[in-house]
Amino acid sequence: MKARWGPDDDEETAEAGDRLLAVRAAEGDEEAFEMLVHCHSPAMMQLAERLMGSRAEAEDAVQDAFLSAWRSLPEYRGEAGFRTWLYRIVTNRCLNLLRARRPAADLDAVAEPAAPEHQSSPARAAESHAAVRDLAQAMGSLSAEQKVCWVLREIEGQPYETIAQAVGIRPEAVRARVFRARRMLTEAMVAWR
Repeated sequence: MKARWGPDDDEETAEAGDRLLAVRAAEGDEEAFEMLVHCHSPAMMQLAERLMGSRAEAEDAVQDAFLSAWRSLPEYRGEAGFRTWLYRIVTNRCLNLLRARRPAADLDAVAEPAAPEHQSSPARAAESHAAVRDLAQAMGSLSAEQKVCWVLREIEGQPYETIAQAVGIRPEAVRARVFRARRMLTEAMVAWR
């Protein structure tokens, strides 16, 4: 089975293709579900990794989310777009893991990607490390719900309505969470302005 749409197609065409594959997958077509996983797993991994802060935890969350999606496909009615439906499943899985998580490891234990030598001096590297550390601390001070809404809005660029569907709250509540998260992060990072 080959998809008749691709990355150059418009969103409406992609959604229609997703709906068709979802219907076929709900009827037991494993190949259709495999195509959905192949198409959406990079975006879901990126979201989960941003929320969880760990590639391994993100992989576990996305794998669990796709398993849950496979089991729930017969209940998918297409009221929300398939991608939005997946966002909700991945977001909920990550939220559950974040809520259950014990306090995070010491921030110094988290490896920072090395900058290319020609772009970094020791002073600049130390400054960057300190800024990343402070931002990670500030992100850690957000509630799981604020973090999810902030990441979906500010990093993923999702509209408030899509976030509301993904998180299961009203758009006004999403706006409030994003506003509070922005304010907390701005206050925490005031020294870096």
